[in-house]
Amino acid sequence: MALLRPPALLLALVVSELHCLPWFINVSESQGPGTTIHSFSFNCTAHMPMLELVHVQPPTTFFNQPSLSRWQKIYVGTVTLNSLARLDALAVNHYELQLRFTCGNNVTEGPLYVYVYRDPGYSPCSGRFASPAGEIIQVRETVTPGAQLYTLLLPGLELQHAQISINSAQDPPYFPGPFSINGQGWLLAPSQGLKGQAGKVFQLQILVTFGQNRSCHGMLKVKVLPVPSSQISFLGQARNITILDDLAPGSQVVQVRAQGFDVRYEILSPVPCPLFSIGREDGVVRTTAPLELAQAWGTAVTRLQVKAYERLRPWASVDLDLTVNVRSVNRWPPRCLPAMLVTEIPETTPVGTVLNTFTCTDPDSPGSTLNYELRFHSPPGPASLCLRGRALEVNATLDCDTPGACFQHAASILVLDGGQPLMTTEVPVLVMVIPVNEFSPACVPHTFRIREDAGPHTLLGSVVGTDKDYPHNSIEYDISGGPTAFSVDRLSGTPTPGLGWKGGTRVDCKLRLWAPLLGEIHLLGSLDYELQTLYRLTVLVTDQSQDQDPTHRRSGSCTITIEVEDVNDHAPECQPPFQELTIYAPLGRSVEVTKVSCWVPQEPQRLVFSYSIVGGNSQSRFSLQGPILVHNNMLGPPWPEQPHTHELLIRVADAGPSIPHLSATATVIVHLVPWSTSTAATRTRSAAVTSMTTPLLVTDTEAFWQPEPWFVVVLTVTSALFLLALGWLFSRLFQGLAQMLQTPRKPAQALLLNSIQGTEESIEGFMEAPRMEMPQTPSSVMSLVCQPAILYRGHRGCSRVLPCQACLLVDGYPCGRAHGSTIRMEETCTGRDYLFNTLTGARRWL
Repeated sequence: MALLRPPALLLALVVSELHCLPWFINVSESQGPGTTIHSFSFNCTAHMPMLELVHVQPPTTFFNQPSLSRWQKIYVGTVTLNSLARLDALAVNHYELQLRFTCGNNVTEGPLYVYVYRDPGYSPCSGRFASPAGEIIQVRETVTPGAQLYTLLLPGLELQHAQISINSAQDPPYFPGPFSINGQGWLLAPSQGLKGQAGKVFQLQILVTFGQNRSCHGMLKVKVLPVPSSQISFLGQARNITILDDLAPGSQVVQVRAQGFDVRYEILSPVPCPLFSIGREDGVVRTTAPLELAQAWGTAVTRLQVKAYERLRPWASVDLDLTVNVRSVNRWPPRCLPAMLVTEIPETTPVGTVLNTFTCTDPDSPGSTLNYELRFHSPPGPASLCLRGRALEVNATLDCDTPGACFQHAASILVLDGGQPLMTTEVPVLVMVIPVNEFSPACVPHTFRIREDAGPHTLLGSVVGTDKDYPHNSIEYDISGGPTAFSVDRLSGTPTPGLGWKGGTRVDCKLRLWAPLLGEIHLLGSLDYELQTLYRLTVLVTDQSQDQDPTHRRSGSCTITIEVEDVNDHAPECQPPFQELTIYAPLGRSVEVTKVSCWVPQEPQRLVFSYSIVGGNSQSRFSLQGPILVHNNMLGPPWPEQPHTHELLIRVADAGPSIPHLSATATVIVHLVPWSTSTAATRTRSAAVTSMTTPLLVTDTEAFWQPEPWFVVVLTVTSALFLLALGWLFSRLFQGLAQMLQTPRKPAQALLLNSIQGTEESIEGFMEAPRMEMPQTPSSVMSLVCQPAILYRGHRGCSRVLPCQACLLVDGYPCGRAHGSTIRMEETCTGRDYLFNTLTGARRWL
C-alpha cells in the first residue's frame, strides 16, 4: 500500500529547514511504480523552496525526483517510485537517498534510509503478463530459428532460483515447432523457424515457480508478422558514441534516423533500460539517470539495440546496435593512503623489505589504473629505495658505517591518473635510517717498557681501539682484572663535533665524539724488578653511542704486556766483609792472598763486578786479578825484613749496563812475614794486630724443630702400640721354635731289628738294639714313635759314628706311607728310602 500521510499528521511534523532528517522508512517489495515512499513538511516563508534528490546508494533509477506542493503555508515534499521500479528484498534491501533542501541561501542536506522487506504474498507475475489478455509480442516470419524473442525472467527472480516453463500444448500442425525458454528466462523461437506462419498468433501459458512451493501463471501471445513489402533502414549512423559522465538526466546523447514512412523508435535491449531512453517519434536517445562513474562503475559501457518501424506496419522494422561509452570527467586528483609516509628502519634491513604499500584511488573513476613514480630529493639518486608497483622497498644495503652514509632519505611518490586533464597527487616520503651496533670494537696487542724506578702517574703509552661502526672511535677503555698497579683512561683525546641521538632523532652534538680516542695507560704504584719483571693487562674496549638503544653495546679486548726494566738499586755485599790473614812472602814470587766473594742478595743473577784497591796499598805490592788479591814480591828493593801488617780496602762495584753503579768496600788485613833462606831456624812472632776499625758481627742461626703437642701424643701412643705388637710377635716365634726343638723331626715307631743283612762296603760294625714287636694292625699304623734304631760307622762313606734313626712314613706324613706288610722307610743318615717288610724283615733300597 502507498505510504501516504494525512494532513493532520503532516501538520504535526512541521519542522524548520529539514532538521528532522534522517528518516528511516520500511517499504514492502510488493510496492509498484508510483507508490509514495515518504512525505514530509517544512516551512520556508521568505523564498521559493527547492527539494532535490542528490544521489541514491546503491545507484538506481527506481526513485523519482521529490515533488513539492504547498498546503496552508506549509510545503509538503513527496518521494515516489518511478515507472521502472521493481523492488526486490533479496536483491537489494537497503537504499540511501541523499536529499537537499534549499530555502534562499540556507541549504540543508540529509539522508533518507529506505529498507525493503520481504512480502511472502508477493507474486512476480504482474502487469499485462499476468492479465487474462496476456502480453502480446510481434515477430517477423523471417526470424532466425532459435532466436531470442522475449525476456520472461523478471528482475530478482534469478536470486530466488525461479523456474519458468511453458505448460500449454504446442501440437502441430498449428505450431511449426515448440517454443522454448532457457535458464536465463529468454523465450526462443522454434528450431524450425516461423517461415510461412505469418498472421498466426501462438498463445503460450507460462508457469513461474519460485521460492518454497510458490508459483504464478501468465499469458504470452506471439504474433507472426509477414515480411514488409517496403524496406526500412537506418541512415548512416555512428555505432560507437562517447559521452562524459557529467551529463544531467534528460541530456541528449545521440539522434538516430531511419528511412521509412511514419517511423517510430524503441529500445529493444536492455529491457528495462535504466540509463537511457529514446524519443518514440524523433529517435533522440537521452539520459534518464546520472552517469557518474564514481557511484556506478557499471555505467561505463552500455550496449543499446534500437528498433525503427513504421507505425502503420509494425512488422516493417530494422534494428541498430549502439555502444555508449561513458568517460569520466577528471575533477579530482587521486587520493592515497597513507597521505604521507614517515618511518624509521635499521641499517640492517634486508634488501627487498617492503616499507609500505600505497593504496590510491581515483574519485572520478574508481577501479581505474593509476601510475606511480618515485622521485628522490635528498640524497639524490635511487640508490637505497625503489618502487615496485605500489610497494616501496629497500633497494640497496643501508650502511651507516661510512661517514655521511646514514641519511634521512627524503622522496615523494607521484600518482597520476589517466583522465583528461591529467591530475596528480604527491605523497611525501621520509625514511630515517637508524644505525645498528653491528661490530665489536678491537684493539691491537702492544708491549711497553718501563723502568722500575718510575714514579706514580707515569704514562706508559696508549691503546688505540677501532670500531667498524660509525663513528669508528667512540670507545671506552677499561682494565679487566689484572694488577692494580696500572690504570687506563676511560676516555681521552680531543673532542670534535659529531652526531648523536635524542628521542629517536639524530641531532648534531658539539662535543659528542672524541677523535682519536686513545686509552692512556698510567702507573699507579711502584715497581720492583726483583719481585716481578712482567705484567699482562687485559684492556676491554667498549663502544658507545653506536645504536639507538643505549644499552646495546659491544666490547672487545686485547692483551697489553708491560716489561719492567731493571734499575741498579742494591749495592753488592761481600762475605765476609772483614778478613785477617797471615802470609809468607818469598822473594821473587807472587803469592795469592785471598779471594773476595761478593754478590747482590736481592739480585742473585747479577754476577759481574769490578774490583779495585782503594786504600792501604801504599807500595803497590798488592794487586787484584779479578776477585783474587795477589801479593807481588817480584818488585825491586827495598824488601821487608820484618813482619809488616797491611790494611787493604777493596772497592767492589757492580758492572754492566745498569746505572747507577753501586759499590761496597771489603777490608782485608794482611800480616806479611818475610821469607829468609839463610837462617837455619827462624822464629816467627806475630806482630800485634792493630785495632779493628770495623766491628765484626757474626750471626749463627741454629735450626730446630718444635712439633705440636697433639703430634707428640699421637706419636707416643703409636710407638707404644707398635712395640707391644712386636713383642707379641717375637713371643709367638720363640714358642714355635721351642716346640720344634722338643719334637722329633720325623715321628716313627721304634723297631727292634735282630739282624741287619746286607753286602754294603765300608760297614765296620753295628750295634743291636732291642727289637720291639710291632702290633698287628690290619690297616695302617696311626701313631708311631721315632727312636734311635741303628748306630753304625762308615755307612756309604761316613767317617764317624752317627746316630741313625728309622722313621715310619705313613698316612699323609711327608716321609712316606705303608702298603700292607711293607713299610716305606727312610734312613736318616743318608736320606735314602727303602721298603721294610714287617714279616720277614727284609729291606729293599729305592
